[in-house]
Amino acid sequence: MEAQGEKPLSCGTICLKYLLFLFNILFWLAGGSVLAVGVWTLAEKSDYISLLNSSFYSASAYILIAAGVIVIVTGIIGCCATLKEMKSLLIVYLVLLLCVFLLEIIAGVLAFITYQELDEELRQNLKVTMQQKYQQPGEESVTQAVDKLQQEFKCCGSHNSSDWRDCAWIQAAENERLVPDSCCKSPDDLCGRRDHPSNIYKVEGGCIMKLEEFILSQLYILGAVGIGIGFLQLVGMMFTCCLYQSLKEDPY
Repeated sequence: MEAQGEKPLSCGTICLKYLLFLFNILFWLAGGSVLAVGVWTLAEKSDYISLLNSSFYSASAYILIAAGVIVIVTGIIGCCATLKEMKSLLIVYLVLLLCVFLLEIIAGVLAFITYQELDEELRQNLKVTMQQKYQQPGEESVTQAVDKLQQEFKCCGSHNSSDWRDCAWIQAAENERLVPDSCCKSPDDLCGRRDHPSNIYKVEGGCIMKLEEFILSQLYILGAVGIGIGFLQLVGMMFTCCLYQSLKEDPY
């Protein structure tokens, strides 16, 4: 509320105030979306963590969650600063926007670099992991991840179905299977005894290629979301500077 005798805000300042408030609502919703994507990534795709030596996958999910929380908190601060017309809080809000914007740029560069390393790691380790750890004692998480990977992405083996010939579990004397049952188009007990293309995912491509495509698509989505939020932040910083300048001469 304006103090008695205080000069009323100009029409331009009032417009800026409500434009910035609208921006903060959009920014808050964007933060909620980023937070939701992070939680979904961790909840639905965390099985694949056991197939990777690096912590890239889990770290990226936690970064998304943290970024979403920071954006939501920043949006709340922005709403308070706008509605209460507090110049000091507007400065805090502007600094937070700038910090998040710079962090997004750094995170984008690191994500691109890390993806190159992750891609190489996948090619080197996924085949060995499948062959040596599948259905082995104490490696239940790997077995579950491989089965989910092959069913979800409709693939069989690291590069192709023949990779399973060197699997310790497949080579066991009591095993009648040529491939795991999760390679089958219609999974059933012992369906892996037949490795014909009509029965298994033999010609659809290996799991490395499918997993690479999935990770790359996720990075594209994150990149698009990051660009969108970055644009919102630039607009927000511009509105904040304009509103601060308009309020500069007002007494408090």
